[in-house]
Amino acid sequence: MQDTEMQPALAAMLGKHRSGLRLIIGNKNYSSWSMRPWVVMKAFGIPFEEVRILLNQPDTTNRIAEFSAAGRVPVLLAGEITIWDSLAICEYLAEQFSILNLWPEDVAARATARSICAEMHSGFSSLRFDMPMNIRADRFGKGRTIGSQADIGRISEIWEDCLALYGAHQFLFGEFSIADAFYAPVVMRFRTYGVSLAPALQAYVDRVIAHPAVAQWVREALMETETMPGHDARPAE
Repeated sequence: MQDTEMQPALAAMLGKHRSGLRLIIGNKNYSSWSMRPWVVMKAFGIPFEEVRILLNQPDTTNRIAEFSAAGRVPVLLAGEITIWDSLAICEYLAEQFSILNLWPEDVAARATARSICAEMHSGFSSLRFDMPMNIRADRFGKGRTIGSQADIGRISEIWEDCLALYGAHQFLFGEFSIADAFYAPVVMRFRTYGVSLAPALQAYVDRVIAHPAVAQWVREALMETETMPGHDARPAE
């Protein structure tokens, strides 16, 4: 993790956001999309105000509409600017805080990191549906469908390739980056549903879980008491 304890350069960048950064998120136990930019900001020491909106409540739609017409979380408010969608938020942060190297510095590694984040962003629909993120749950062996197994195989292939080419057996591109934050909700799913992985990939999962930003999200998810019955009941047996 970067040492970003109010470096002068970082402080100067933050000065551009005099009104502060506000990140609108959903429940930590369930909202995989919210987890990604939150973990990025925590991991790189970017201060922000968190606004948590409970999902699947009578006022959820109206509350989110106060911040974005898109009707979804996460949303980042940066002064007069509103950025919605987790990938757009992370790209904005990478541009605004370029000194922190949220993406890998190497050109080839950075291109690969962006590619695997885009693939996660737009794909793996079976895994999302059959194994919804639920950090508090223990569903060992559930959610196994042909589609989710195919998605698990492809994710394993991505991790193996990135760790071998760029990761030096640490994170996907050596240092923790946006790419690891984007796959952190998958790590949560693999833990909840007891997905068996090759030893090197399980070691990567363990490192992600132990990362301070991820560990903090998990702690706070475990402290939540709200439930989403429809979401909770969805995974296939």
